[in-house]
Amino acid sequence: MSYIAPVKDMLFNIQHLANIEQIAKIPAFEDAGFDTAQAVLEEAAKFNEGVLSPLNWEGDKNPSSLKDGVVTATPGFKNAFKQFVEGGWQGLQHPVENGGQGLPKTIGAACIEMVNSANMSFALCPLLSDGAIEALLTAGSDELKAIYLDKLVSGQWTGTMNLTEPQAGSDLALVRTRAEPQPDGTYKVFGTKIYITWGEHDMAENIVHLVLARVKGAPEGVKGISLFVVPKFMVNQDGSLGARNDVHCVSIEHKMGIKASPTAVLQYGDHGGAIGYLVGEENRGLEYMFIMMNAARYGVGVQGVAIAERAYQKAVQYAKDRVQSRPVDGSIAASAPIIHHPDVKRMLMTMRAYTEGCRALASVAASAYDAAHHHPDAEVRKPNQAFYEFMVPLVKGFSTEMSLEVTSLAVQVHGGMGFIEETGVAQYYRDAKILTIYEGTTAIQANDLVGRKTARDGGQTAKGIAGQIEATEAELLKSGTEHALTMAKRLKAAREAFIEVVNFVAGNTKASPNAVFAGSVPYLMLAGNVMAGWQMARGLLAAQEQLAAGTDVAFMQSKITTARFYADHILTKVPGMRDSITEGAQCVTALALEAF
Repeated sequence: MSYIAPVKDMLFNIQHLANIEQIAKIPAFEDAGFDTAQAVLEEAAKFNEGVLSPLNWEGDKNPSSLKDGVVTATPGFKNAFKQFVEGGWQGLQHPVENGGQGLPKTIGAACIEMVNSANMSFALCPLLSDGAIEALLTAGSDELKAIYLDKLVSGQWTGTMNLTEPQAGSDLALVRTRAEPQPDGTYKVFGTKIYITWGEHDMAENIVHLVLARVKGAPEGVKGISLFVVPKFMVNQDGSLGARNDVHCVSIEHKMGIKASPTAVLQYGDHGGAIGYLVGEENRGLEYMFIMMNAARYGVGVQGVAIAERAYQKAVQYAKDRVQSRPVDGSIAASAPIIHHPDVKRMLMTMRAYTEGCRALASVAASAYDAAHHHPDAEVRKPNQAFYEFMVPLVKGFSTEMSLEVTSLAVQVHGGMGFIEETGVAQYYRDAKILTIYEGTTAIQANDLVGRKTARDGGQTAKGIAGQIEATEAELLKSGTEHALTMAKRLKAAREAFIEVVNFVAGNTKASPNAVFAGSVPYLMLAGNVMAGWQMARGLLAAQEQLAAGTDVAFMQSKITTARFYADHILTKVPGMRDSITEGAQCVTALALEAF
């Protein structure tokens, strides 16, 4: 089944929840109102539906391959990437002065969702380039920017992130790759990096590796890590490509999912040293790399929404086509399509509600990012930055864990056929699993939420957001419709539970860290659920207004029904999650180690 981009739902969020017309009042985005969003999204839909989506299953069956140090992408990928570059899609959100289109993240995020729904393995290549661009924009010297930025923004060259080593996964203090300063101001880089997404390929003429390494004599631990640009091919004074640098792909991983995306082991300095260029200052590499990580973490959360959407569409189509058993209410006398069965509808509605809730959450977070980075008024920038930073671990952690549930349900809707590779739905389940792991596991997102985002300010940012949720509850009560009143009741209970957990986390992180961190991932899931539920509530109010005006009646009714389902079936989980967090820590840590 082919992919159909959910343009209407994306535009609903962009207009009514992310408030694109407010974003368009920011000087940098004057031409980026709703009409621009609609035009860009419709064009993106054509490309992703027509070019990338048909290659998705092919990539699963015929992954990237390595021979004699050369990685060849899945057949069709190179041509698709050429079209992606020619369409200007890599530069969508990047600065106009570097050849980008300078569009807000609010629009760009929806396009990124489409690319990932259409073909997640393909989408990882531009995602990593986005991170490299962000890091260079923030910390690169004028010289580095002049050499690399325009080529990365155009997509002519691609970028990578090189953090992980065989002994250093999430603990980057253990990084051993070393960089030796040279008399000409360059460095020679030596070491092995693993899990390098699109670390070697034949789709672009050069690959710009951003590499964490230690300069000799640097402090131990994370304070002694620097960041370097190490190009696959050296760049001549005139911008043309020169000699091959001393960085080589020695193997690519055989993976559970995202098989078309080559995950490389890169060896630096086997033949005298790979030439690298310092980004920013020595020993501040982790700080710069986190710029890439935060951009990528948001992007991975959008990947979760994307794969969930693709799985949902697949499951709906199958449920409409698959004839099996008579409906329990006797409405059809013979065997009927399984979509008539209440439990199948429950699964489909769960998938739909989770996907729409997380999409709305990501859209609102993108809007806050745009205001935080581009609004001329510092008093507007500051609260938007705090809001966005609070949302990043939720967008990443909650949306990706959600995608596992949704893709699993998609297999379940297919029954036994879902377990057979030929139906194609198993690919989404396999592809989704990596999302909860790379760019920081769910537990690492939860650590961030607990430490940096909640305990550090005593829960003040979280409680400020809870105040905004309470204002939405008041609007729901004022609306007075049955659906709005039910949503208000569910949202109130969820918000109150959220505040209790925030108080527990803020009050106990220092005194009883094991008690708090035993419930850190449940806290993240609770917070993500509440924030997505809040956006569904805002969507319900907007849809009621549109319905009253007679706008797109069937779509608005669907939005209201889906929001009500979220309230009754998903938001209702929050109070129970609160109890497990605030009262359940002791049994997590009580069992003696030898009893495991």
